[in-house]
Amino acid sequence: MKFAVFLCFSMAAFGSADKKLPIDETSNELLDISVSAPLDKDQVRQELGSDLGDDDIVVIRLTARPVSDKPVQLSLDDFLLVSGKDGQRSEPFSPGQLAGSDSLAVTQNGMRKGGLGNHRPTIGFGGIGIGAGGSAPPPDVKLEESRSEKENPLLAAITAKILPEKQITEPTSGLLFFQIMGKVKAKDLELHYKGPAGKMALRFKPEK
Repeated sequence: MKFAVFLCFSMAAFGSADKKLPIDETSNELLDISVSAPLDKDQVRQELGSDLGDDDIVVIRLTARPVSDKPVQLSLDDFLLVSGKDGQRSEPFSPGQLAGSDSLAVTQNGMRKGGLGNHRPTIGFGGIGIGAGGSAPPPDVKLEESRSEKENPLLAAITAKILPEKQITEPTSGLLFFQIMGKVKAKDLELHYKGPAGKMALRFKPEK
């Protein structure tokens, strides 16, 4: 009898652990969220006029739709992209972090990292943040600050396309930009929402 009880408990625990997140769309009593597959370079170029020049940038299109009469405030800080492959966690970039005139480069041994606007949001492995809002960089990492005299022409395009931060009462779409280091497949990614409408999470449809 004890074995039967243990077996039932084990099966229940396994079933709970094996529970899958919804794919591409999720909702609660206040908000419905749906996402596109991560955009490839050609799609990003069509949206922005540039492919961003950084293979570590993951770009998705998100649509948020209120499902009640109550308005919902949208903010970039509501979202987190998580890689199930190695535990990386990334908050979205703001337009200024991607293509602003000010940038902050976090480099090892004083070498500046290339790419577009070098100011990165919090990026973590296994829940440990590195960068803005995270723990301090290790001793061999130096911070370099730079200011460009000319505004990056990409800034206007990103500002126009990014998910707007505002109170919404109708479906609203926009792009979100994250940094996940290394090659990652869509099936390994999870998007988490934690905002005024509660907590939700979803997965991306596997590539064919």
